[in-house]
Amino acid sequence: MKTLTRPLPLLLAALLLGSPAAQAQDAQIRKTLAERIPQLAQIDEVRATPMKGLYEIRIGTDVYYTDAQGNYLIQGELIDTKARRNLTEDRVNKLSAIDYKSLPFKDAFTVVHGKGERQIVIFEDPNCGYCKRFERDMQKVDNVTMHVFLYPILSPDSAEKSRNIWCAREPASAWQDHMLRDVTPQQASCDVAALERNLALGRKHKITGTPTLIFPDGTRVPGAISSQEVERRLAQAGNGK
Repeated sequence: MKTLTRPLPLLLAALLLGSPAAQAQDAQIRKTLAERIPQLAQIDEVRATPMKGLYEIRIGTDVYYTDAQGNYLIQGELIDTKARRNLTEDRVNKLSAIDYKSLPFKDAFTVVHGKGERQIVIFEDPNCGYCKRFERDMQKVDNVTMHVFLYPILSPDSAEKSRNIWCAREPASAWQDHMLRDVTPQQASCDVAALERNLALGRKHKITGTPTLIFPDGTRVPGAISSQEVERRLAQAGNGK
């Protein structure tokens, strides 16, 4: 007799996932929703949730829920009250995680605090008020290297300011002068292909606002979180590249 090399629960889950009944269920949900809601014609994944009779519908990183027949659609969060976990948030975080080490760090400049042993990536727009608040609060965080990806999306002159900062002799100094001391960056010119690549990278990962933070474990956080929250997440994520 052959010895099972996979844990029994995982083996059973795999068998059920590929069973004819499960495939028929998947097809039924897709068919019903596509007929009734054209926007759901291209569903990436259908899978059962821990709640009996409730199925997750995934389109990209967007998550919805439906019943076994596809008669109802729920847009909201699924909470495991026993485990006290937001299952929807956990799922979206996993789906939106970014491979930190694969990021094109050559297209960013660095701001180093102290030894700079810890790592964080930040997508920022020079016209972003929340980014300025975040940058001021980050002065309280020591021993960190911030990889700043200029992401000019907020206003027409965001691109001009980003160009002037990126092309400055010392981009990190020009950035801090602008964000911390409201010093307008001086006119400068150079190859700005990196800024175009940043915009393409942001679109690829659906980065729609600034600041957006990415930690070494791949998790990302939109918005100007506090220095205390940055410290907590850095400790949780571990070191960088």
